[in-house]
Amino acid sequence: MTKKEKLLLIYEKLYHFYGPQHWWPADNWFEVTIGAILTQNTTWKNVEKSIHNIKQNNLMNPNKLYELEKNELAKIIKSSGFYNLKSERIKNFLEWLKAYDFEYSNIREKSYTELRRELLNIKGIGKETADSILLYAFNYPVFVVDSYTKRFFNRLGFELSDNYDEIQNFFENMLEQDEKLYNEFHALIVKHSKELCKNKPICTECFLQKQCNFYIKGFGR
Repeated sequence: MTKKEKLLLIYEKLYHFYGPQHWWPADNWFEVTIGAILTQNTTWKNVEKSIHNIKQNNLMNPNKLYELEKNELAKIIKSSGFYNLKSERIKNFLEWLKAYDFEYSNIREKSYTELRRELLNIKGIGKETADSILLYAFNYPVFVVDSYTKRFFNRLGFELSDNYDEIQNFFENMLEQDEKLYNEFHALIVKHSKELCKNKPICTECFLQKQCNFYIKGFGR
């Protein structure tokens, strides 16, 4: 079995077991971008609390958040941790967004390459956050790489490097360039990594035992 065949088999098995993930959970593209920044170095449960607080204050709107004082925003997003830092990062992002009049259609006129370069130039926006915004908010076909991806596929025997770009290139070269596929695959990787392929994996209950080098070599039993 080639690496590509194994990769597609794993996707099919994940999808069959967990079903569609409907990720990113948000009401609109702007909420996705805020969530992508808030989720840095914290759990999604904590992000949900901050998102809820923003909505409760009727502030899930780029114009309103832009006008809000940074220290006031920090109080509202406190549950997500590093709230002063994240408040500053959201403000940096909103300053960039203002150049597009806070309009989705204006942003979407840009090419993926241009937009990614601009996002990475925003202080506090790294590759994972930028790619999450590009994929989940703006529907560009870009594969998001995170710590779950590295751990899961190295256990499966793919021997990925620690380099973000190299891992991303591997997936994008192996898979069809399709934002829906990238969206679903990444969401399923996260789901499986939280349910079974944890830091301390529950290998005995996993449906990927036959494809997993970690299990085949006797680990996790």
